[in-house]
Amino acid sequence: MTTAPDSARDEVTLRESVPPVREWLRTFVVGLFMGTADGVPGVSGGTVALIAGIYERLIAAINAVSLDRFLDGIRALTPLDGGVSLDRAAAVLEEVDGWFLIALLGGIATAVIAVGQAVEVADEEAPVLMFGLFFGLIGASALILLREVGIRTVPEVVAAVAGAAVAFFASGYSEALLGGGGLLVVFVAGAVAVSAMILPGLSGSLLLVILGQYTFMYDRLGAFLDGLVGLATGGATDGLAGASVDVVTFVCGGLVGLFTVARLIRKALAANREVTFAFLVALVLGALRAPITTLNGDEYAVVWNTPTVQAFAVAAVVGAVVVLVLDWFAVDIDLDSV
Repeated sequence: MTTAPDSARDEVTLRESVPPVREWLRTFVVGLFMGTADGVPGVSGGTVALIAGIYERLIAAINAVSLDRFLDGIRALTPLDGGVSLDRAAAVLEEVDGWFLIALLGGIATAVIAVGQAVEVADEEAPVLMFGLFFGLIGASALILLREVGIRTVPEVVAAVAGAAVAFFASGYSEALLGGGGLLVVFVAGAVAVSAMILPGLSGSLLLVILGQYTFMYDRLGAFLDGLVGLATGGATDGLAGASVDVVTFVCGGLVGLFTVARLIRKALAANREVTFAFLVALVLGALRAPITTLNGDEYAVVWNTPTVQAFAVAAVVGAVVVLVLDWFAVDIDLDSV
């Protein structure tokens, strides 16, 4: 893939700025892989971006987005400030590698919606198998990350213990503390989850599981999509208004997190990479409590008898094998050939 431009050209037209269809489709496919990875706990979209060779371009594009450039783009598309100018809007897109971000985010959104439909069905029909799969995905991811991150110094050990403790505590009490938290909790969940999505090794969905918001947000997304379909076809739109508020709040939180929390995390990595990664990796390890705690909650109230334990264990093994196989063959994946 081509690299992001350092700055916009002095004069650029909309036609000139649009990338070739093949490049756009390739970026969209990478977005599909990233969205699928981020849609399930334990797998990181940031890791997929690294494998695909677009991680540095993604970070550069995100860093290029600013409030001033956003407002410049809005002004270019309104009668204000000299009238509507698609070419001026294209120049702003060029500065932030906008076409790349649009194609990538389109793929991510498509995959997240598709994963959400599968999660809704699994949550209704086989929650033990679903959370067992998540347990295996998280556990194997933790082992892989621990292998990559050497925890040797005292600060790294302290950071790792703190990260595991935070995730373990949050996994056990988030449902009780945040279950009825309303829009503020949804906003914070969006900010935290989307921030994690761009970090290799850390899954945004994993943090939603830790916060007890994973199945809730997919349920709200499903209600939102069902309402839109009903609106378009003249069918039922029950719950569309409420679901819309939750989804928009989550997206707004995600945007805020992407351009604030994510940058703070990157600054922490720049200041002390080893200590920061020790904390982040330990979060994954501590989150192993989350799937079991969720199944023990009032919503599922699972009875842990022999068949239930066996089903959970088999699903966990499957999840672990999937992650280990992906890790084994990751270096051979060449998305540029798609």
